[in-house]
Amino acid sequence: MHDPSLQLQHIQSMLTRGQRNLRMERHTLVLWGLGGGGLVASSDWVLTAEQIPDANQRAVAWLIYLALSLFGVGYADWRLTARVKAARDETWSFIHRQVIKLLWLLMGLGTLFTFSTFFFGGGYMLYAVWLVLIGLALYVHGLFSEEALEWAGGLIILIAITALAAQLPNDTMKWLTASVFGIGLPTLALLLDGGRQRGFGLRLGQALGWTGLVLTLPLLAHRQLLGITPPELPVEPLSAYLSRPDKAGTHRVRLPAGSRIPVHLQLTGDVFRPDPDAVLPLTLDQDLDVLLEDGTPTGDIRAEGQPWQSARQTRWISIPWLKASIDPLGPRIDGALGVDFNHYPHR
Repeated sequence: MHDPSLQLQHIQSMLTRGQRNLRMERHTLVLWGLGGGGLVASSDWVLTAEQIPDANQRAVAWLIYLALSLFGVGYADWRLTARVKAARDETWSFIHRQVIKLLWLLMGLGTLFTFSTFFFGGGYMLYAVWLVLIGLALYVHGLFSEEALEWAGGLIILIAITALAAQLPNDTMKWLTASVFGIGLPTLALLLDGGRQRGFGLRLGQALGWTGLVLTLPLLAHRQLLGITPPELPVEPLSAYLSRPDKAGTHRVRLPAGSRIPVHLQLTGDVFRPDPDAVLPLTLDQDLDVLLEDGTPTGDIRAEGQPWQSARQTRWISIPWLKASIDPLGPRIDGALGVDFNHYPHR
């Protein structure tokens, strides 16, 4: 005599497998994770502004680099998946083909967004956009295969939105993205369980553990970065530093309030004639200390009585709006320029 409860469990299991009839191969997560993490981690050394000064050429180079890298990962994944399916005597289902098309659509959108940032800005949102796209791809795939993918996809989207809202420094965003790809996706491959139904408590524990693993390294690095302060050096007046015959070494130079700082503008395009003398004169409103290494600013800056601003903070400057008009004196362009480093993390 068969146990009715056991029969019901078998029926429920068959229904569940019918609803989740896809299988995410572990090698897929490992390949895309290592490929994506490698792309993010190599961004400071491959196709940089020093290597390709022209922004247009650099944009095209990055477009080609991303396209070839993603195609290589995708092709390797497709070949390995086809080999595994053949060994199991399986075919590509209709839903599986559609999910793969969606993945390629999302990767294409990320590539085009990366390309467009060279022309329209928005580079700070780049890493958050890639996280949202890969999170969406995992979530949609999980709807037809693994619950673990649903949880991970939703968490990745939440991580991206939270990091963007917290205005984390660009370096932290970069290493957070590299961690999600390079550590998170291969680790997620270990959580795949063939689409089995699991209790909420187990899924929650898996999600919390996976999130902690992904966030630990980049956030510790972020905290370490903020904890590193420049060496305490005597303050040199700007005039004394400029009179130095030898500017080698590390120096802390004070720029006094009222100093005129010319901003030389390099004008390009076909509307205005290039002018080598185009200068925007700015005047400091307070004393500022800057750190120089062998005559070159390191990016560390502080106002008197305040902590050092973290280096490589790229969001000090913003141009909220520009407006053209014609008044009685002729055509003019008005705009707004914001320069503020007091609203971001300090060292």
